[in-house]
Amino acid sequence: MSTYQLPKQLIANCELADNDWLWLGEDAEAADLQAIDGAQHVIAPVALWLSAQDQVAARQGHCIPWLGSANLAAQLAESVADINTIPMIALFFPVFSDGRNYSNARELRTTLGFDGDILAAGDVLRDQVFYMHRCGINVFAMREDQDLDDALKAFADFQDGYQVSVDKPVPLFRRR
Repeated sequence: MSTYQLPKQLIANCELADNDWLWLGEDAEAADLQAIDGAQHVIAPVALWLSAQDQVAARQGHCIPWLGSANLAAQLAESVADINTIPMIALFFPVFSDGRNYSNARELRTTLGFDGDILAAGDVLRDQVFYMHRCGINVFAMREDQDLDDALKAFADFQDGYQVSVDKPVPLFRRR
């Protein structure tokens, strides 16, 4: 079983927060999930998370799914009775230039009405934070070489946006 190493600290709701999540790789299996200490917070690939619901339920909210770029948020929502029973959904950005999970974040917030936390992990850079936040992402696992204090400043990079977004559902011309 492979794991993805998350940083010791995350940015959560525009503040630094300690990380206590273990990220399981794509090759993880139900037996791997069962072998991990029950108190450990686990982020499992969505396919495993959906297929191992007994083990997920036994963790009482301490196991969440992660979506890769090829996964669709709608497929996750179709498989659970109430998406808002999931405390957090993680989105993995394999490279800076792969923006498909921006769409998943927006879909989770606007179409599916998800009100839990959305975590961005992987190749997450300071330059992306402002835009990810506008799409509904509120927890960030920054790439190892990124300065967290500098990344916190990214939320104030721009005063306003022209487009409709999760954080501002009315376009600029209507707000004036």
